[in-house]
Amino acid sequence: MNKDVKEKYEVIIGLEIHVQLKTKSRMFGAAPNDTWGAKPNSKVGIVDLGLPGALPVPNKTAIEWTQRFGKALNCSLRKFSKFDRKNYFYPDLPKGYQISQYDQPLCENGYLDIKLENGEKKKIRITRIHLEEDTGKSSHKNGKTYLDFNKSGTPLMELVTEPDFRSADETSTFAKMIQEAARRLDISNVDMEKGNMRLEANISVRKKGETKLPDYRVEVKNINSFRFMRNAINYEIDRQITALEKGETLYQETRGWDEVHGKTFLQRSKEDAQDYRYFPEPDIPPLVFDEDYFDRVLANLPKMPWELEDELLQQGVRADYASLIAYSDKKLKIYEEIKSSNDIAAEELAKLVANSKTKDEVLDKLKKKSQSSAKGSSLPDDELKGIVVNVINENPKAIEDYKKGKENAIKFLVGQVMKVSKGQADPKKTQELILSSLT
Repeated sequence: MNKDVKEKYEVIIGLEIHVQLKTKSRMFGAAPNDTWGAKPNSKVGIVDLGLPGALPVPNKTAIEWTQRFGKALNCSLRKFSKFDRKNYFYPDLPKGYQISQYDQPLCENGYLDIKLENGEKKKIRITRIHLEEDTGKSSHKNGKTYLDFNKSGTPLMELVTEPDFRSADETSTFAKMIQEAARRLDISNVDMEKGNMRLEANISVRKKGETKLPDYRVEVKNINSFRFMRNAINYEIDRQITALEKGETLYQETRGWDEVHGKTFLQRSKEDAQDYRYFPEPDIPPLVFDEDYFDRVLANLPKMPWELEDELLQQGVRADYASLIAYSDKKLKIYEEIKSSNDIAAEELAKLVANSKTKDEVLDKLKKKSQSSAKGSSLPDDELKGIVVNVINENPKAIEDYKKGKENAIKFLVGQVMKVSKGQADPKKTQELILSSLT
C-alpha cells in the first residue's frame, strides 16, 4: 500500500483474550479438565452436554484464580457478581446457550502499562475480566462437520480491553504480558498451540485527527500465535484503508485468519450483545463476596514480571539484564536466593545471573571475585568517598525517594557506585558511606 495513503489513517484496536484455566474439574461440572490428546468425546460431562436434570455448580477455584488474575492487573473486584446465559445456536454448543457473565463480571476497570519501542510507557485500559465455560470443537473434512465435546465446560477466563492499541506491535506486547501473568500466577499453561490462550482483535481505522470511534469494527477470531495476530491486524489495516479509499462502506463483521494465504476471510456478520438475549442464569445464585474473603483469596499474590523489572531498574540493573531476570522464573529464583544470603550490589549480581546457567556457576564466580578483592582490588577509601559524593549529587530523585521511605533507593545508589567503580567498590562499605552522607 502507498505509504502516503496509509499515513492519512489511524488504526483503532481492542483485544479479547481467552485463557483456559487448568483446574482439576470443569467450570460447572465434575468431569476432569485434562483432555488434551484424548480420543474425541471420551471425556465429556453430563453438565457440559446439558443432559436433562444436570445442574451447574460453579468451580470455586476458577473464581478465585480469576479474581487473583484481575487484582494482578489492577482491576476492581466486584463484591456482587453473577452468571448469565448467552443464547446462541451453534453445533459445538450442545445446550443452545453458554453460561457466561454479562453486566456484572468478577473483575473490571483495570489497566496494564506496556513499554513502547521508544522506551515510553502506555496505559492500556482493561474493561473487564469475566469467567465462562468453553465450547466444544468443530472440525470440517470432506464436506462434513465433526464435533468433539471434550473441552466443553473448560473454565475460560476472558479479558476485554478498551480500544487503546494503535499498532499490531502494541497488541503483541500486551498479549505476551498477559501470558506471563497467567504463568506467574500458575493458573494456566497458556500454550497457544493447544488452545489454552486464544486472541481476538477488534480492528477499525479512522482518518487522523478524528476523535470519534468508527461506527464499525471487524473482529478477527481465534488467533493462536502472536505472529499470526500481527499479520492479521496488518492485513486488516491495509484491507480497510483500501476499501475506504474506494468509497466503500465497512460493516461490523467477524473474520477468520488464513495464514497460508496471508489474508482474513468473512465468517459472519458481527453480533451485538442484544443478539445473544442475555439473562441471569436461573440455576446459579448470585455471588456475594466480602473483605475477609478477598483478604484470604488475594494473600501471597506474587509480583508480576513487569513490577520486578521496574524494581531491578531502580536498583541500577541494566535494562536487558532486568528484563531477562524478571521474565525468567529460573533466573529470578537464582537471583533472589543468592541476594537473600549475600551482601552484593543488585547490578553486579544481575550481570552474573544473566550470564550464567546455574546457581552454582554464579556462586563460583562470586567466590573467585571475593578472593580477588581480598588481594587488594577494592578501592581506596578516599576514592570511594569521592565516587559516592558524585553519585549522590547526580541522583537527586533517588535521594528524594529515600527520604520518602523507599529503601530501594539506597540499593539503586549502591548500584550506581558499583557501575562507576567498575565493580571494585565494596558494596557494604558503599552502603554505609551513602547512609552516613544522608543522615
